[in-house]
Amino acid sequence: MAQLEQFTTSVDAVVSRMRALDAALPERDGVAVFNRVYLTVTEAVDRSIDAHRFADARAAVTLDVRFAERYLAAVDAVAAERRPPACWRPLFQLRRHPGVRPLQFALAGINAHIGHDLALAVVDSCRTLDCEPAELEDEFDRVGDLLVSLEEHIREDLMPGPDLLQIADPLTHLLGAWSLERARDATWTAARALWALRGLPEVAVEFTERLDTAVGFAGRMLLTPLSS
Repeated sequence: MAQLEQFTTSVDAVVSRMRALDAALPERDGVAVFNRVYLTVTEAVDRSIDAHRFADARAAVTLDVRFAERYLAAVDAVAAERRPPACWRPLFQLRRHPGVRPLQFALAGINAHIGHDLALAVVDSCRTLDCEPAELEDEFDRVGDLLVSLEEHIREDLMPGPDLLQIADPLTHLLGAWSLERARDATWTAARALWALRGLPEVAVEFTERLDTAVGFAGRMLLTPLSS
């Protein structure tokens, strides 16, 4: 129980850090847009843990914290004028571009975090808990379900308005090109592959770098400016 309380404190620390970022960043900053979305997700996961909706609370907390640490490390890297992982660079580079809409910022952050960070967080969690990825699948699915359920609300909150949702609107086409569910499925496959490659560190590093690059490329497409 004491160990679970320690992990819960870590979740609280993550939430506090995101709230501090929310208070410090300009409202229209692209990182701030994603941070608000991610804070909502993390708070929802925290409530689910408190309500005992996860079969293995310790595993759920570990995955949640390891996952968040990847995003916060990218924030810290940029603050220290270091390069963040490739998957995060488009969001940080275009965070103030006037032609990028809030929904694009949110989806680009989700793309980076789900497409790259979550796979590595699964591996991190397996090492912390000394378990196989299959033992975390229920927690992975539960977190994924929360993300999918919130995606619709995110789109509703950040859509620019019904007059801009015509078939000719570029944002409509951009949204149709990316799927959270497909990204989540690909991430689980990547996590399993990385775990299988743990005995081949050079191959694992190469795999991780290629995953990072590919997710970054998708993020750059999601952030295509739609107005000048």
